Amino acid sequence: MGHARLRQLMHRGTEFLGCEIAVMGGAMSWVSERNLVSALSNAGAFGVIACGAMTPDLLDTEIAETRKRTDQPFGVNLITMHPQLSELIDTCAKHNVTHIVLAGGLPPTGSIDRIKASGARLVGFAPALSLAKKLIRSGADALVIEGMEAGGHIGPVATSVLAQEILPHVAHDIPVFVAGGIGRGEAIAAYLEMGAVGVQLGTRFVCATESIAHPNFKKVFIRASARDAVPSVQIDPRLPVIPVRALKNREMENFAAKQREVAQLLDEGAIEMAEAQLQIEHYWAGALRRAVIDGDVESGSVMAGQSVGMVTREEPVAEIIRELAEEAAAALERRG
Repeated sequence: MGHARLRQLMHRGTEFLGCEIAVMGGAMSWVSERNLVSALSNAGAFGVIACGAMTPDLLDTEIAETRKRTDQPFGVNLITMHPQLSELIDTCAKHNVTHIVLAGGLPPTGSIDRIKASGARLVGFAPALSLAKKLIRSGADALVIEGMEAGGHIGPVATSVLAQEILPHVAHDIPVFVAGGIGRGEAIAAYLEMGAVGVQLGTRFVCATESIAHPNFKKVFIRASARDAVPSVQIDPRLPVIPVRALKNREMENFAAKQREVAQLLDEGAIEMAEAQLQIEHYWAGALRRAVIDGDVESGSVMAGQSVGMVTREEPVAEIIRELAEEAAAALERRG
């Protein structure tokens, strides 16, 4: 009965994504690449490539390599502030990518029309009810609401509060996926009962067998507790830096120094605000690569959500998906 109820509650989500279980993979730079993305889709979930700071050529290769590894649907996450956003959308269109997730703020003029013209479904991030409604009016096909418990770039509001703020007002009109701090199936069941059609998880999949994250990176994940995943601090209020949640290490101090450096360049008129923000983003991309790929977990950025405390071992993606589904189904069955 629990599994039947789970399928029923996820039906709109699985229909929208074209997969068996409405669990989207969070787009984690350097981690959400061809191997993990294809493993998620092959396991019945929905993998999402993290484009991040990739050039169109790099994204072109990543999509092609993912296609070699799975014949199931997957999506691509694009950052709205990427200077080559239009070309990246064209690259997705070239490969007939079925779902494009736009993250990092409201989409620039024309990008939504470009995505819709390609035939792809557009998924937008809604950090508040007003922005959720604006995205719906602009043509988004689905929404992700992600709370501050998530890893990487975060907003100021908790997942549970966002779900209460947004789901009652828009869940009937558009498929909504909930993200941030979800590590077990019981939480998935709760959000489904509130009106979500599925969830998005990132941190839970970092230590999957198929994840290319360095053994050092996985080791600190497995050892960490929820309290170790903390947000970065904004040093200069004039520099609009989106906080990043990561495990405490020396890199968090290095980021403070980077902010001071960029703020000084702004003061001197050496760079404009848009360039300042791009410098910060490129900084994070490099710091994350040092940790994920090179295994430098002290001077690299170990981005992690607060659900990191529920990551206790390395295991295959299919096993993680099965476990989450079992927990969600059992919770739904207990509630009748």
